[in-house]
This record gives sequence, structure tokens and C-alpha cells, in this order.
Amino acid sequence: MTTKPADKKIYLASKSPRRRELLRQVGIDFELLLLRADGPRGADVTEEVLPGEAPLAYVARVALEKAVFAHNLLKRRHLTPRPVLTADTTVTIDGQILGKPANAQEAAAMLEQLSGRTHQVLTSIAVCSAGFQEQVTQVSEVRFGVLTPAAIAAYCASQEPYDKAGGYGIQGPAAQFIEHIAGSHSGIMGLPLYETAQLLRQAGLPLP
Repeated sequence: MTTKPADKKIYLASKSPRRRELLRQVGIDFELLLLRADGPRGADVTEEVLPGEAPLAYVARVALEKAVFAHNLLKRRHLTPRPVLTADTTVTIDGQILGKPANAQEAAAMLEQLSGRTHQVLTSIAVCSAGFQEQVTQVSEVRFGVLTPAAIAAYCASQEPYDKAGGYGIQGPAAQFIEHIAGSHSGIMGLPLYETAQLLRQAGLPLP
């Protein structure tokens, strides 16, 4: 049974500015809920890949664990009951998960691997509230054109590759590398808006 939210606002448990922009784009009101521990018994959700874990299973697990953790957090803090939205995005090619590069060398290696090829961007979203818990994963395909060593070096010398799965964001300068996409543009950015709206409606949020 779904419990009707106290108002038309949700909690967004994500540090991503891109996800905030996307929610504002479609008029979904939100309050940030940062996933940090409340005392020594609390623990944030790990984003480490488990041994043998496939990319689809990985993003689904992380998104759902974040949602459950965040929902329990707001109950412990006695906050206004609202649906909690979480998301996790990863880039995968040849069955390998490409996370966020730690330095220019890792970023360059990722871009060299993506150059001239098609990869997948997986974004899993989860919504959790009293009496409701659901998760869905959206998959898009992205094809990069062939990247020259000079283009890769120039890009990696900027701040663009960092804090982004696969070392790039479709909304930034890396858009010039993308030859073709099939799927959800907002999903590639980190929050598939169609699926997000569907889940929030199911959770009882009064969206149009």
C-alpha cells in the first residue's frame, strides 16, 4: 500500500548538480538529503563493485541501497515524510565497468577505450517511501567518434573528466566526441526523466 506524501516535494539523495538541474527542468520540487552517517552506528552506502558483479546488477543494487539507507535516515532524523529518490550511473564497455577516473592517466585510458566504439550508459533510479520501494534501470547506447591523442590530452588537462562515470558528461565539452546516441539523453546525464516521473507517480506524488 502506498502512503500519500505529505506534500508535493521529494527528497533527492544525490550530490550531482546535473540531477538537480534535470528535476528543476520538469518542475519537480525537491530537498537535498545528504547520505552521511548519524553517529558511529551509521554508514554510507559503498559504491565498490562486488566480486563478479555485472554492470546491470551493480547499478541496481547501489541505487536501491542508497534509497533504503536514505529513507531510514530521514526517519531517524524525524523529517517530514516524503518519497526519497536516488540514482546511480555507470559506463560499461565489453562487460567492464568504467567508474570515475582518479587522475589524467585513468581518464585518458578510458577515452582511448571508448574512442570509435559504442558503449552503454546505465542509470538506475530508486524511490523509497512508507509502503513503497521500487527501482528501475535505464540503458542507453553511446557511440564515440575516433578521438585523436591531442583531443584526449586537451580534454584530460581540464577538470571535465573527473567525478563523472567513464570520464565524460554528455552535457559538457565531451558532447563533441559523441557520434550517435540511442536511448535517453537525460539518462545519460544521470537521471532518466521519463522513468523518474513514472516511479514518483507510483509512489503517490501528484505529477501531471
